Amino acid sequence: MESRFYPYKDCRLLPESGRNIIHEKTFSSFFFVNSQTFSNFAVVIANAHTCLFAQLLDVMEGKYLDPKADLTFKKIFGENENLVMSLLNALLPLDEGKQIEHVEYLTPEMVPENPGKKNSIVDVRCRETGGRHFIVEMQMNWNNEFEQRVILNASKAVVKQLGKNEDYSLLQPVYSLNLINDIGFEAGPDEFYHDYAIVNVAHTDRIISGLRFVFVELPKFKPQTIAEKKMAVLWLRFLTEIDKSTEEAPAELLENPDTRQALQILEKSAYNEAELYAYDYYWDAVYNERGAIRHGYKQGMAQGMAQGMAQGMAQGMAQGMAQGMAQGMAQGIAKGREEGEAKGRAEGAEQTKRENAHRMKADGMPADLIAKYTGLSCEEIEAL
Repeated sequence: MESRFYPYKDCRLLPESGRNIIHEKTFSSFFFVNSQTFSNFAVVIANAHTCLFAQLLDVMEGKYLDPKADLTFKKIFGENENLVMSLLNALLPLDEGKQIEHVEYLTPEMVPENPGKKNSIVDVRCRETGGRHFIVEMQMNWNNEFEQRVILNASKAVVKQLGKNEDYSLLQPVYSLNLINDIGFEAGPDEFYHDYAIVNVAHTDRIISGLRFVFVELPKFKPQTIAEKKMAVLWLRFLTEIDKSTEEAPAELLENPDTRQALQILEKSAYNEAELYAYDYYWDAVYNERGAIRHGYKQGMAQGMAQGMAQGMAQGMAQGMAQGMAQGMAQGIAKGREEGEAKGRAEGAEQTKRENAHRMKADGMPADLIAKYTGLSCEEIEAL
């Protein structure tokens, strides 16, 4: 029997022991049906899909989708040159008179010439006509590898500019703009914008142009922190205030032509079923990754605390024993000296009494008087 494909998602009919099997990714089990009843069962599946899709739309209760999702972010900034150009001009540290006037998109996949090297894909990659190169990334969860990936991708963007025999003077600067929906830097609660350049360590005003890295921690952003840069505020408000629950966008975003266009792209009604399923799956993956990161962090904390306590106890015991031994020895020496001195004084006093009693006896003094003055017994005096 030839395999046939069911038109909803990934349903396929496969021959298996004289029966057909329908596997649908949306459902958690396998359904076995006789080929004669397939048409009726297909209707059931179709109705189930309709219900699931309706439920998905109900969950997405707002008018818009979240612009930070992979699907929406790339649709806004990866398909509209004027919008990515507006975002870059607003958020990059470009010199006066060096604003971007025109860009063209480049493939986001940066395949190395050596097939043994690492392949990488960025969210948005473009270049100014005949000039600077730009990479834009939207990172949902911070991890220690992200900074290294940013460096790798920016370096690739430099390397891929020149052919084998081309002159180094043709190299153009590369700017990497990284928007992070997480806290990734050990900085103050208001420090959300991080600008990195290649600088002289002793003289930070001396910069080697060619690579520039900008990281923006979206959760730390507050509009009043950069009130003088209106377009930057609007784009950051767009990224932080619009999500799946938004029914009505702020008036400031609707008044600006760039953010208004981006809002129109975000309207839920503009997306088909497959796109909405992909959007929903993306958020599942984000939350699962975040949960895994937090679980790993908690495990690491617990393990670190256990190891720290064990090492601390061992070190404390060792230090305590050493300190106790030292104190004990000092006290023992002091006590021994004190007891020795006392014993010596007692023996010396006893010897003195005997010597005095001996002289008194030699001078003919009666024993009872010698006993009175020395404290010795008559027997001890007779024995002298």
